[in-house]
Amino acid sequence: MHVVVLTPGKEIFSGEIKSVKVPGTSGQFEILSGHAPIVSSLQEGRVTIKTMDGASKVFGIDKGFVEVLN
Repeated sequence: MHVVVLTPGKEIFSGEIKSVKVPGTSGQFEILSGHAPIVSSLQEGRVTIKTMDGASKVFGIDKGFVEVLN
């Protein structure tokens, strides 16, 4: 699955991943390949991306949105 992490000023990550965990406003949730399309607001917390090689990338956020397409 391909993910792009954007800030208001720039793109900070783009690539193929295994999964991503995000701090939704109703609680943390994980997005895996094949996830149904969704748009959700995010609250302060950590976004954790598992890359295809098994490494983790962690980003702190204040708030935002996540959109899952196809």
